[in-house]
Order: sequence, then C-alpha cells, then structure tokens
Amino acid sequence: MSFLISDAMAQAAAPASPQPGIEAMLFPLAILLFFYFLFIRPQSKRNKEQKQMLAALTKGSEVVTTGGILGKVIELDDNFVKLEVGDNSFIQVQRHAVANMMPKGTYKSAGKAKA
Repeated sequence: MSFLISDAMAQAAAPASPQPGIEAMLFPLAILLFFYFLFIRPQSKRNKEQKQMLAALTKGSEVVTTGGILGKVIELDDNFVKLEVGDNSFIQVQRHAVANMMPKGTYKSAGKAKA
C-alpha cells in the first residue's frame, strides 16, 4: 500500500499547469483558414464556373472534351451532347465531359489544318 501513497504525494506536489486560453485555438483556426483559402475556395469557384459554362452550351458551340476531342455541338440533351468531330462523324459524350468552350472558328480552322 505504501507505493500508492507516494504516488499521491507526487501528484499533489506537481505544479498545476495553466489552462489553455484563446492562444491555444489560434493555431488550429489558422490551419483551417489556410486550407479553406488554398483548397476549398478555389475548387468551389471552378465548379461554379464549370456549371455556368455547361448551362451556356448551345447548338453550334465549339467545345473540347476532357479527353481532348474538339467538336461542334449538334444536339443537346439534359445528360448528353452530340458532337460533330469530322465530316459526317459524330460522337455522343456526357454533358459533364465538356471541359472548355472554344472561340467560334476554332473547329473550322482545326479541320483545315488537318487537310
């Protein structure tokens, strides 16, 4: 039993540690803010711009897919886009696979460069 008493006396003799204040919360909050501005905010801005671009798709728009295929929009659906990728060559891709809208004339100039 004597070994329990000595432990209790050692705990009582230890100085009390100060309670953490607002200073202890500053570092975790700073890390959270850092990650928000570095990762979360730019990603949400890109997602918003992508949704706006997909909503602005119209018949005749020239687009590039995520696979790098350049084409002209022939038909639009809620989920799919039909693209003309060459003379009488059509492909159908999912709407979210459209990566960028290209300026008018890009599709024609790319077709002339192949010939």
